[in-house]
Amino acid sequence: MDMAVIEQKLTAQSLNDLARSLGADDSGVVSIDDPLLEEDRPFILRAFPAARTLIVLLGRMHREPVRSPARSVANLEFHSAGHAIDETARAVVRHLEDRGIRALNPAMAFPMELDSFPERGWIVSYKRAAEAAGLGRMGIHRNLIHPTFGNFVLLGGVLVAEDVAEHATPIDFNPCMECKLCVAACPVGAIKSDGYFDFSACMNHNYQQFMGGFANFVEDIADSGSAAAFRQKNSYSETVSRWQSLSYGPNYNAAYCMAVCPAGTDVIGPYQASKAQYLKSIVDPLQKKEEPVYVVKGSDAADYVAKRFPHKRQRFVRSSLKVTSVNGFLGGMRHVFQPGKAKGLNAVYHFIFTGSETRSATVSISNGRLTVDDGLSGLPDITIRADARGWVRFLAKEISLVRFIATGGLRIRGKPSLLAAFGKCFPS
Repeated sequence: MDMAVIEQKLTAQSLNDLARSLGADDSGVVSIDDPLLEEDRPFILRAFPAARTLIVLLGRMHREPVRSPARSVANLEFHSAGHAIDETARAVVRHLEDRGIRALNPAMAFPMELDSFPERGWIVSYKRAAEAAGLGRMGIHRNLIHPTFGNFVLLGGVLVAEDVAEHATPIDFNPCMECKLCVAACPVGAIKSDGYFDFSACMNHNYQQFMGGFANFVEDIADSGSAAAFRQKNSYSETVSRWQSLSYGPNYNAAYCMAVCPAGTDVIGPYQASKAQYLKSIVDPLQKKEEPVYVVKGSDAADYVAKRFPHKRQRFVRSSLKVTSVNGFLGGMRHVFQPGKAKGLNAVYHFIFTGSETRSATVSISNGRLTVDDGLSGLPDITIRADARGWVRFLAKEISLVRFIATGGLRIRGKPSLLAAFGKCFPS
């Protein structure tokens, strides 16, 4: 675009025009003071203290590659579309910088700020930002659905060190049709028909090739005394696949929820023409595919795969979401809680942590639901008082329960069986 076309005064329209001229298929502009960015704001300002405005960039993905049961094809599309969005963001920064306007482009996905992983790695939660920017709404599969392009999109952004007078507003409807095809296609049952999302099931399978799954792979190498022992934990094809992830970009094991979603005016036609043919050509190949499915033993996902997809090969792995701190334990509990394992359990837990981290919390499990509140409230059925570092080591199975108690690091008041029942709700 000729720079003379861009108005001298920065406006939302001029920023959108710039973004779309440089490759974005859609975009929206929001203030970092937007209520939907409240959780992200401290991380945005840590990365770029001058930030005042966020341009959310949206790029289309090609639908058929994402739908392919051949994961190499789908992954190539993810990476290609992701690189394109990052290049668009970089081009926007270049144009703004040439005008003397400070701007910064956080990555659309990777690399991330992983110094506190798994508590948080991203600077901007682009799905929330895209909702604020009027680019769509999240469906029950937790993917953003654009009204036109559906969920076949990737998101990026540019932080700008200037305020603009006008901002986008969220759309007033959700394009999600609640057809539940994502529920039917998910190989690990992470998406529930009632709207519950089992984050850990998705993480352990889909992200097995990188992040926490890669850390477990390294520990497998360290713990193996021989090549034969290592191959008992990781097959030849899995090891080669990890090399591919390191060399060409991380391999996602599934994006079936995205692949089968018919929402969006550009996407919905075949589904409306014949639901039966849509199921046969798009959903069935993913459901019938014989493939390894990565689950934690004793998890709801393991039970689901055995019942729903017996032809898929269960591969038992350790959880990809490691607890590295008490804050991470309390904050991450909702991500690994297994409602199916909590049936019949109704109890209130008081946790009191001392030592390197001083925290107290009330954890309630009732009717398959979990609540975690700061501080101690109500009458507990069991009280757990623990040294913070020792608790993290206990969860990592570096110290036994008996030794933890014997050394004075853990004291329990109440029925010990409730602690065992608690553990079953969080298999690792």
